[in-house]
Amino acid sequence: MTRFTPQTPLKIGTRGSPLALAQAHETRDRLRAAHGLDESAVEIVIIKTTGDDRALIAADRPLKEIGGKGLFTKEIEEALLSGAIDIAVHSMKDMPVEQPAGLILDCYLPREDVRDAFVSPGIARLTDLPEGAVVGSSSLRRRAQLAHRRPDLKLVEFRGNVQTRLKKLQDGVAQATFLAMAGLNRLGMAHVAQGPIEVEEMLPAVAQGAIGIECRMADDTVRAMLAALHDGPTGERLAAERAFLATLDGSCETPIAGLALHDGAGLWLRGEILRPDGSEVIGGERRVAVADAAEAGADLARELLSQAPANFFDWR
Repeated sequence: MTRFTPQTPLKIGTRGSPLALAQAHETRDRLRAAHGLDESAVEIVIIKTTGDDRALIAADRPLKEIGGKGLFTKEIEEALLSGAIDIAVHSMKDMPVEQPAGLILDCYLPREDVRDAFVSPGIARLTDLPEGAVVGSSSLRRRAQLAHRRPDLKLVEFRGNVQTRLKKLQDGVAQATFLAMAGLNRLGMAHVAQGPIEVEEMLPAVAQGAIGIECRMADDTVRAMLAALHDGPTGERLAAERAFLATLDGSCETPIAGLALHDGAGLWLRGEILRPDGSEVIGGERRVAVADAAEAGADLARELLSQAPANFFDWR
């Protein structure tokens, strides 16, 4: 592991938002602890992605209209392939299910709280939202789930990082919004939420709460270093969830929710697909051995697809 020194540091690529930097710092600290690296032997490199464009954020345009999940990864993965950085740190719920040729994503840090957070300056709980309340969210999944439960609410696009969304709430753009509890916890901002929403009420996004670390497939040194950080249980859960997502649709164009939990010696996987307007939800579950996680995820996806009427995806 002597390849990385203060003169030739290991370079961690990340977006520049406060949450992305918190995740990069956690990765840096874990690498240093695992391998005895000097503080100056690890460098954090901020890379601006298309998804960080202020004009696009201000316009509150849906992700599916401007490029989907790749908006947050393309430039970082290009830097990884070129050798400008050695690893890339990602929020796994933002990651496409396939990586570019030459890159591998098989290191996950211990998973944080998977639940969504209800955030509102004046309303205590999701169930307390008054009829016709304006709720902001850029997540197709959250919008569809909310529309299914509360078709009376007015849903508006709400893009940006945690701080940007909180500012929009303060400015009265909406009366409430949703954030991931994991992100708030990592930022030390759990107090911002009125409280978490239990997964029985709102099933989270696939891989929500998980941090993934991507590297070049041919970089044996870095891959060995990352192996020491990998959290096996998180990897087992994500194997089921991401196979479920991949078989359905790995883009930002379909409202999809999925969560795998350890259940005794096996896994309990739940998943659902929704129409964007919330008019229909199709869900299912599997209890399987850990070794069958990926197969079970794909099988559950096929089951839900088989139950979907012929016009279920016509809106795409």
